[in-house]
Amino acid sequence: MAGATPAGKGWAACGRFTIADSAAAPALFYGNWIHPIAERYPILAAYRARLLSRPSVARVVDEARPYRSFFPLGAPDRD
Repeated sequence: MAGATPAGKGWAACGRFTIADSAAAPALFYGNWIHPIAERYPILAAYRARLLSRPSVARVVDEARPYRSFFPLGAPDRD
């Protein structure tokens, strides 16, 4: 991830939340349902957690909960 700090506390670009992070959020959210992020990628897992804790992203996730049954592979009981 360009712009991420070595400790994995940055965003995807420019050191601040940008449209790159907004674009990454759905892919990491649903991708982790299909193929959970392996323990060997703690920076990626932490980035996903930061995205999900962002108020704007958390709101989208919460508002989409009623539609999870439409996810073709079934939604896990988490997130």
